[in-house]
Amino acid sequence: MRQKILIVSDSHGNHKYLKKAIQNMGTYLDLLIHLGDSQTDPDVIAGMVNCPVEMVRGNSDGLSKLPGTKLVDLGLHRALLTHGHRYGGRYGIPMMKEMAKENGADIVMFGHIHEPLLEQEDGMTVLNPGSISQPRQEGHRPTYMVMTIEEDGRAEYATIYMD
Repeated sequence: MRQKILIVSDSHGNHKYLKKAIQNMGTYLDLLIHLGDSQTDPDVIAGMVNCPVEMVRGNSDGLSKLPGTKLVDLGLHRALLTHGHRYGGRYGIPMMKEMAKENGADIVMFGHIHEPLLEQEDGMTVLNPGSISQPRQEGHRPTYMVMTIEEDGRAEYATIYMD
């Protein structure tokens, strides 16, 4: 069965674009992944959707009891979820990839850098959805990613730039 996964990060308590992203998904949302710096009670995020939610703690999430790193099975794939700040963001990608491999994961998902990123090589996917509220890339448009897991297990990714 085909799955649609909404991947966001760095909402920093501003839900305007997060709500739009959820609305854009319509009824085709099987999972929401938030990669940290939500600065919001996880129950508030969970209350926005009618699907499971996976979240990790970011550097701006204070005393949140969310885990800093989490492994999640997504169809035939396993993803390492982290905010990435403890690994140096973009500069820590080799370390995050190694941690993923050690835990049988073929996907690394992280936030923190506020810029979208998608790299696929040697059987490993590394992605960052950018920031849904405080983008830093050229054009400064909020971004998120949609992961589609096809019936054959193949994963496809789309970066969505919002207006």
